[in-house]
Amino acid sequence: MVGPLDRLGPALGDALVRDPDIAATYAVDCSCAPTAPEHFTVVRARDVQDVVAVLEEAQAHGIPVVPQGARTSLTGASCATEGAIVLNVEDLRDLDIDPVEGHARVDPGLVTAELKSAAHEADLFYPPDPASADTCTIGGNIATNAGGLCCVKYGVTADYVKALEVVLPGGERIRTGKRTAKGVVGYDLTGLFVGSEGTLGVVTAAWVRLVPAPDPALTALATFDSLDDAVRGVLALRADRHRPSLLEFLDRASIAAVQAIGDFGFPSGCEAALLVQSDRPGHAGEDVIRYAATLAEAGAVETVVADNAAEADLLMKGRRMLNHALEAKGGRLAEDACVPIARLAQFVRIGQDISARSGVEITLSGHGGDGNLHPSLFFTRGDPDGLHRAEAALEDLLRAALDLGGTITGEHGIGVQKRRYLSWELGHAELARQRSVKTLFDPRGIMNPGKVY
Repeated sequence: MVGPLDRLGPALGDALVRDPDIAATYAVDCSCAPTAPEHFTVVRARDVQDVVAVLEEAQAHGIPVVPQGARTSLTGASCATEGAIVLNVEDLRDLDIDPVEGHARVDPGLVTAELKSAAHEADLFYPPDPASADTCTIGGNIATNAGGLCCVKYGVTADYVKALEVVLPGGERIRTGKRTAKGVVGYDLTGLFVGSEGTLGVVTAAWVRLVPAPDPALTALATFDSLDDAVRGVLALRADRHRPSLLEFLDRASIAAVQAIGDFGFPSGCEAALLVQSDRPGHAGEDVIRYAATLAEAGAVETVVADNAAEADLLMKGRRMLNHALEAKGGRLAEDACVPIARLAQFVRIGQDISARSGVEITLSGHGGDGNLHPSLFFTRGDPDGLHRAEAALEDLLRAALDLGGTITGEHGIGVQKRRYLSWELGHAELARQRSVKTLFDPRGIMNPGKVY
């Protein structure tokens, strides 16, 4: 039987991965307990023509295609599927900054931190700042509409994507959006592709908006004995005329996890902590002093303000260590949900109740300024029953997020892990409409099958 290796080999040359040990490293992403399929083909695209060749072949023969970047996804969206071609675009890494127009043309394989660094050298700023910025790629950020630490002031990836080049199933190359400052022509297909998780086509270039560089951020830390006081502080800071550039929330379980690996200055027993930053040019110092006073007025029991960038980094160190601290606890579902900001305290308390009732340890921390928390639900690795209990607790937590007027994912996306919950939020009629849109772009259903829908 002739397979994709035989048909694609002559056209793709060394882009086709023939070593099974190397191919195996592309099988899974960073999701919880992913399973590698037995048969799949890996293509590491060298240029756009390789992407076109793969999608021509896949469409002609009905072969599934899994677009893939750095595989930092926590949802299984970039895991290989049985019989699929894994199309990895990490080697597409060109970057061209246009300081006059204030945008950059970026290939999908460029690491997010590299774009941010290049923009900084041009005295510009690319604001989206996912926690995995040092390893994740722009293509993956676009696929999931990634957010990160600075969304409270700057927004998410979709707010910066002006235009895209996309290769569709069958190999057709299309352009969406505009590269000018303004433009209203037809439907917003750029917005459709941002957050589509590889289910419509493969992004091969993006034009992203850059903004003037801010000042180095300064930080204030506040701790609270009351969740309600912490949320009052969040709401007060969001109402400030000069909104913070970062506003992070840690619950008592997250603080305990961080303090278990080192002393990062969080007092034991506090209910919550807020980390807040300003990067406003010429005014960051006065801003963080004002933020600290606002938080004290809201009920903070202790506030600390950084006088310089070094002190700011020290205050942020505990937040940066959070993911390491949570990973050290063992197996976990690293999750994502978003609720109306005024209901943050209620959501955290519901999570604590679910934890007490189920026996599943749950931490709730994340981007307090957006209402976007990242629950971690823990289990013993190798214990299927423990994993099932964690999954059941997650279902209760996601139901609660929806009941509070929120969403089942703020920035991670759906992938495999949350596809069974999609109808909870969208309803069956809306789900059918979205499937129809997918069919328009992907009539044979080859793009990332089994993901999202």
